[in-house]
Amino acid sequence: MRLIENETTEFKASLSEQKEGLISIAAILNKHRAGTLWFGIRNNGKVSGLTVTEKTLRDLSQVIAANIEPKIYPNINKEQIDGKDCIKVDFKGNEIPYFAYGRSYMRVADEDRQLSAKELENMIMKKNRETSSWEKEQTDASISDLDKQKIKDYVTHAGLSYDNMLNTLEKLDAAKDGKIFNAALLFFGKITVRLLRCAVFGGTTSSMIIDQHDFQGDILSLIDEAHKYILKNINIGMKLKGIERENVPEISPEATREAIINAFCHRDYRDPDFIRIAIFKDRVEIRNPGGLYQGLTIEELRHGNISKRRNPLIAELLRRIGLVEAWGRGIPLILEKEPDVEFKEIAGIFITSFIRPSSSRSSEKTTDKTTDKTTDKGLTPQEIAVIDLIKDNPRITQKEMADKLGLTEDGIRYHTDKLKKMGFLKRVGGKKAGYWEVVDE
Repeated sequence: MRLIENETTEFKASLSEQKEGLISIAAILNKHRAGTLWFGIRNNGKVSGLTVTEKTLRDLSQVIAANIEPKIYPNINKEQIDGKDCIKVDFKGNEIPYFAYGRSYMRVADEDRQLSAKELENMIMKKNRETSSWEKEQTDASISDLDKQKIKDYVTHAGLSYDNMLNTLEKLDAAKDGKIFNAALLFFGKITVRLLRCAVFGGTTSSMIIDQHDFQGDILSLIDEAHKYILKNINIGMKLKGIERENVPEISPEATREAIINAFCHRDYRDPDFIRIAIFKDRVEIRNPGGLYQGLTIEELRHGNISKRRNPLIAELLRRIGLVEAWGRGIPLILEKEPDVEFKEIAGIFITSFIRPSSSRSSEKTTDKTTDKTTDKGLTPQEIAVIDLIKDNPRITQKEMADKLGLTEDGIRYHTDKLKKMGFLKRVGGKKAGYWEVVDE
């Protein structure tokens, strides 16, 4: 069996390399907060094996306890690989920075690099920011700085009782001993906060700004403003349910709203930057300051119901009124509604990016003049899809198109009539033997 070292896995051929192994533990903890150390495997991945007794495991445990600070409590076990005995040390911890033999290290690829004094200082400052909760810091604001009606509306929505402002806030854990927390101002303050910046761009980069608007308000009103801004600036199609028209945005409103709520819920409120809504021709991005929290990775985010919360009080206040679920269902819901969504983390900014179907077709078919023309005319994604279906099969029936696009036949008729009037389609031949032709001018 051939194994490979990486940023969270370290190999040592024998117990004579205990000191180097403990340095790797500290380095991996400081980078990833969890990892595995093997004794009995060479650094090239070849299993050498070693003699393992109960005393061997006990002595190793004591060496780790004596030389790693803060204390960790790893799982140390004998494992057989390729018929040879090895020792596997699984470790984890969140009390960074960790030290081995009085020095601190950081994992870089499969190597352990000693931290400089400045790097160590920055790590400690970052830890202090994370552990010092902005949302529960007491403010200089008084009860008169809060809007009583906002508090009453909130508790009514949450199904709670109201007696007076301060008691209600303390029941919500948004105040203590008569002192108001930052979270209370965020939800109920009279003086509104400027936390949202929205913009529409003329292309796929930010070089041409068509519209920009800054919003201010409490957190609940800003969530609504962000969602309305997206819906106002993306394409809205239409389908018929019986005789009723139903608007169909090109991106799922449930997915975009959930992403907006996540941005306000998990952002770093110590960072003065805005939450930003950026609408490009090919995508919609929701950006919030504050990267993934406590070592969470994009992969873990996409594949598990994992919820590590930077702002648990804000999350709880949103949960009480049904905007956030207790079990971290936000990301799975986004993926369910928009499977092609992309999550990125760049320079401490977390970005949720939704593809705009109305333009992704044109980028995929750059030589298709008709698709380019429909995009320029601002047709809905459904109308572009009708044109594409007809190009593939001019004799396709209304029923076949309806089945493929999830619309009614009335809806298909509406789109084909509109496209005919606009000059994108023409009918050739009679009703039964005829067919549609795409006008490619």
